[in-house]
Amino acid sequence: MNNEPPLAPGPPAELIFGDWYPALRSSELRIAKMTQAMLLGIPLVLGRKRDGRLFAMRDLCPHRGIPLSAGWFDGENVQCKYHGWKFEPCSGQCTEIPSLTQFETLEPGKIYAGAYLCEERDGYAWVYLPEPGSGRSLAQAPPVPELPKFSSRYRSAHLVAALPCNVDHGIIGLMDPAHGPFVHQAWWWRSRASIHEKEKHFEPISQGFRMSSHAPSANSAPYKLLGVYGEPITTTIDFVLPNRRYETIRAGAKWFSSLTTVTPVTPSTCRIDVIAAWNVFYNIPFVTPIARFFGARFVRQDQQTMIEQAQGLRFHPGLMLIDDADKPAKWYFALKQARLKGIEEHPLSGPVTLHWRS
Repeated sequence: MNNEPPLAPGPPAELIFGDWYPALRSSELRIAKMTQAMLLGIPLVLGRKRDGRLFAMRDLCPHRGIPLSAGWFDGENVQCKYHGWKFEPCSGQCTEIPSLTQFETLEPGKIYAGAYLCEERDGYAWVYLPEPGSGRSLAQAPPVPELPKFSSRYRSAHLVAALPCNVDHGIIGLMDPAHGPFVHQAWWWRSRASIHEKEKHFEPISQGFRMSSHAPSANSAPYKLLGVYGEPITTTIDFVLPNRRYETIRAGAKWFSSLTTVTPVTPSTCRIDVIAAWNVFYNIPFVTPIARFFGARFVRQDQQTMIEQAQGLRFHPGLMLIDDADKPAKWYFALKQARLKGIEEHPLSGPVTLHWRS
């Protein structure tokens, strides 16, 4: 019998509010059905009204705190199971309190359950989580994130994986350029023996930084597929707060793009979502399931590594970030702290060139 005490949860991260986060795939939201989700430690209930609009509510009745998801949704109103209070879900406004009589002056319309802006993009239900106490005005919200697309005809796929670590570790793992030959060893990607020195140029962008347009790594086999079209191949990678990595690969009229997000589910856990689109080999059957198969293997490799790392992080070890391979991680932490403090400060004053081996 193992008599060792259970390991403590991993360290929590400070969370960024005032932005959009993907809650779940919008295909999971059907008319007159409610679906639960958790974002930034906030319990949510989501659904789709009869007119097609999505909604996201705090999954707590303001009356006595029971989850609204335990009740009913008829396509127009969410009704609490405990006392039958009804709410219009997009605004959160109370529309009925069954227990009221003619002798009471309480106006149900002045009562609101928590409700958040919710929009559908690229097959995801995105929820805007404002700063606590700041309200939910659309004027405060930035544009809903969207995957770049460069033609009207394309195919797409998505992947998701839960990570047992906080969002900071998930994000710096996402942007880490040196782990590829070790975590992602495969005949169809790259091998440890393929490591060589690389030079990449970075530039500051609003709320993030960009790996400037460049030829993709020669030791990454999938990029070579675009080479069959005989056009120069270029790739650009952007990281944008709070959690988004955009990659676009172009070869003439052919293109591939992806949007990867690392979303905090709780202060100590997160989830990675990948949505990709492409017009490469558009007319060849089975391209989408093949891409999804190899993409899922790639994400599982990252997921397994984060599971193993989480075992060590529970002991709260001291951590090191080195130059140049870990410089993007340092930029992320600096950008995050500037945003949390509400100051206009960027760790990059201009273009920067980094070198590492991978």
